[in-house]
Amino acid sequence: MNKEQQILHFIKLNPFISQQELAEKVSLSRSAVANYIGNLTKAGKIKGRAYVLQEDATILCIGSTNTDRKARSFEKIHLYASNPVHTTEFSGGVARNFAENLSRLGYETTLISAVGDDKEGHWLLEQTKNQGVDVSQVWVFQTERTGTYTTLLDHHGETIVAMADMDIYDQITPQMLEEKWSFSSKPKAVFLDMNLSNSCTKYVIDRCHDEKIPLYISSVSAAKVVKLPEDLTGVDLLLINEEEIKALTGANIASIEDCHALCETLHKRGVEKIIVQLENNELYYFSEEEYGHLQPFITDGVDFTGTNDAFSACAIYSIFNGETFKKACQFGLAGAALTAQTDQSVSVQLQLENIEKILAQFTS
Repeated sequence: MNKEQQILHFIKLNPFISQQELAEKVSLSRSAVANYIGNLTKAGKIKGRAYVLQEDATILCIGSTNTDRKARSFEKIHLYASNPVHTTEFSGGVARNFAENLSRLGYETTLISAVGDDKEGHWLLEQTKNQGVDVSQVWVFQTERTGTYTTLLDHHGETIVAMADMDIYDQITPQMLEEKWSFSSKPKAVFLDMNLSNSCTKYVIDRCHDEKIPLYISSVSAAKVVKLPEDLTGVDLLLINEEEIKALTGANIASIEDCHALCETLHKRGVEKIIVQLENNELYYFSEEEYGHLQPFITDGVDFTGTNDAFSACAIYSIFNGETFKKACQFGLAGAALTAQTDQSVSVQLQLENIEKILAQFTS
């Protein structure tokens, strides 16, 4: 991210920020910041004081909004027996988490999802709205229960088993999506998780392709990734793990060469970029221009729920800002490492300066 982009980012987070504060955050002199402000104003990107930014198109986040219920064991899990645990409950859902993460990084996000007309649903909408996400396009179904994601974590914070009650999303149809789509101007980009039906998934892919809107898809699980159509033309980025790519292609990964070959297969089906999460949280990233293998950023993890959503948001944020694919993946790894340090599904510490500190630690 260049200095101009950094300045715009911090102004967006706080339109009343002083030039001296900006200078300290972006490591420039106050006079240099003043010159940047003058040029940005002349270019129409800033409109007066407090610094009012030119409105950006929103990023549509389509998919799940649910309650994350976590039971964490105090010791090693014993199957078929009673295990002492500590239970917590947080706002969750892949699309919802992505929207909040990206909102914390300064982007306008709009959530298209569904909740039940129940205590959990109203709580989720209020919590998400308070984090800066537009929830005006979320359906509230009177006869459905809000989705839940219940996970059992071992004493290291790793998931042992997870159970997803996502039946509510079966009520969403392509016709309903079409009605929501037209509520505002053309979105800057679309993020889709695979919790919707096959027909809804195809509708989103086709519409983004027709309107030349960047589309980023999170595959969610091996059971859900198979909803993807054969023709994936229009998908700019697919975020997938080793188990899911096996389910999608029918092939195993025994080596990095195998992974590369499977990415080439998906590329031939229309996907522009692919990020595969391998075992031990290693990554393989692939595009025609760039590909490579990255190790995770090891930090003391408290809870790894939500780290994939943080990775997705941070990597895509970096792509938006013109970074290389490798740098975007590294930025995502830093965001995931930061999120692993909290027991919440979205970290309140997910801020640009905190991510860049971790990035510097592992890439210097």
